[in-house]
Amino acid sequence: MLPDAAEYHFPWEVNVVSVPEGKTLRTFGRLHSYDLVSSKAILTAQHNKVQHLICICTKFVEPFQAQLGSTYIVLGETELGNDEMVLKARVLTCVEGINLPLLEKAIEEQRKYFQEREKQQDGSNS
Repeated sequence: MLPDAAEYHFPWEVNVVSVPEGKTLRTFGRLHSYDLVSSKAILTAQHNKVQHLICICTKFVEPFQAQLGSTYIVLGETELGNDEMVLKARVLTCVEGINLPLLEKAIEEQRKYFQEREKQQDGSNS
């Protein structure tokens, strides 16, 4: 069974404070490291001159062809482990060559659309 469609979160938004445990989400980043033995990968993304790391549990997507330095999109559920947010990947797809600024703009536009749609639905329910 496939997971929910999930909401996109920027890598710098995936943390213990802003994302509750058990939430299904999508995010992206460059594959920094991968440890097959511990089923753990690290995705990185830079935002405002700060390097952000996302810990990924790869247990459910193995085996996969890890291409260090390539861009990946991940879909999974958040889990709290050792005081850090871990994303248990259900889908981990290499999207090398993707235009990241365009992806970020698309995510922002999608958020605007959903917010406007929600306002319209709230207005019609009143």
